[in-house]
Amino acid sequence: MHVAFLVTHLPGEVALCGLPASVSAVSIALIGLFNIAGSLAAGKLGERFRMKWILAAMYASRAVLIALFLLAPPSAWTFYLFAAGLGFTWLATVPPTAGLVGKLFGPRYLGTLFGLTLLSHQVGGFFGAWLGGVALEATGSYQWMWYADMALALVAALANAPIRERRLVPAAA
Repeated sequence: MHVAFLVTHLPGEVALCGLPASVSAVSIALIGLFNIAGSLAAGKLGERFRMKWILAAMYASRAVLIALFLLAPPSAWTFYLFAAGLGFTWLATVPPTAGLVGKLFGPRYLGTLFGLTLLSHQVGGFFGAWLGGVALEATGSYQWMWYADMALALVAALANAPIRERRLVPAAA
């Protein structure tokens, strides 16, 4: 939901703040750039830490970033910093999610189960894009959508905590 809502409605939020369209373009570019770094960092962190904690931290950081974004004055730099922060967690959830599914269920079912995981993400993506439009049409702003996005990020963070992931055993050199 986070990803689809943001990529679909960030330009609208920029316009509602009275900022030029170039702020949207730079923000989306920053999301893509920081997405690369975040995905690589998440993969590397998965070698040292439990993947459930990596996922919990990413989702919790999204809630914090959205709260900070809502509290900050609407400026180009606010959008740029927000885009960089959210971009860092954008698809960085994929490496630990795939690793966790593989670790919990083994390689035999990895393709099917990860496919179902991505299907559920697409359903969330649909609702993120669609409900953003519903919110804007009903209220003239995205305010309640931002709050819903924060709440869902916190739910996602908490949902990862009880996963029974075995400890990582360092490989012999």
